[in-house]
Amino acid sequence: MGLTLQDIAWHQSVAKLIEDLSKPRFWTSLTRLLKQYVPFDSWVVLLFSNAQPQLFAICPEADGGRVPLFQEYLKGVYQLDPFFMASRESSRDALLRLSDVAPEHFEKTDYYQRYFRLSVVADELQFNVSLDSERVFCLSLGSRQIFTPLQIATLNLIQPWVTALLRQRLMFEQELMNKAPSPAPVWQQQLEGAGQKVGLKLTVRELEVAQLMLSGCSSKEMASKLSISVETVRVHRKHIYNKLDIRSQSELFSLFLKAQEG
Repeated sequence: MGLTLQDIAWHQSVAKLIEDLSKPRFWTSLTRLLKQYVPFDSWVVLLFSNAQPQLFAICPEADGGRVPLFQEYLKGVYQLDPFFMASRESSRDALLRLSDVAPEHFEKTDYYQRYFRLSVVADELQFNVSLDSERVFCLSLGSRQIFTPLQIATLNLIQPWVTALLRQRLMFEQELMNKAPSPAPVWQQQLEGAGQKVGLKLTVRELEVAQLMLSGCSSKEMASKLSISVETVRVHRKHIYNKLDIRSQSELFSLFLKAQEG
């Protein structure tokens, strides 16, 4: 079977991208090409690690109202991002969809209501490039519409090309790669001090449960991730609420946000 005109156009575009690898316009060229095949509304390039995410590039914002939200994300809210949490659980090259990584109750979380639906809107796909056991280089595509199976299949088809281009681009991002990232916020310790009941510190396991609660995991999902029983999860939840003198997950999220400001 011979090449189609679309095949020829793709190969010509990739050749142009290779020429642009060392140029500042590379990210714009890459995302414009991807948009010819799959529509999306926003994009961002990040490096995930055990520290704060490093921002490499972001789409021009027509609406500046989302910029403060993204700064809040970089400051500490990223710790509740399903894609960030997935990168901590498994460092590998992959094309991930939100539905692949989002917890069962993700859309009911304060993170979703107060950040995700306002900044990303409806759906997100992420190209992950594993650099080592701790670092994952990411290109995320956000959409106001749910990505269709055909669109996802198209991106899966070209994933090897995109992954290779991302890896090669890192050769020309040495200034950012050599810059030491800011350490991750110690919200856990700050959260411990937020409780009104003096002397009742959260245990390491309770802090783990608290983060999973905020991310939208059900009791069953938390039990599976932590290799404990559902009943033990419920006991930890009760202890967390008691120690922090709160009565809801929304109050816990408010304490989490205050910890970012500490």
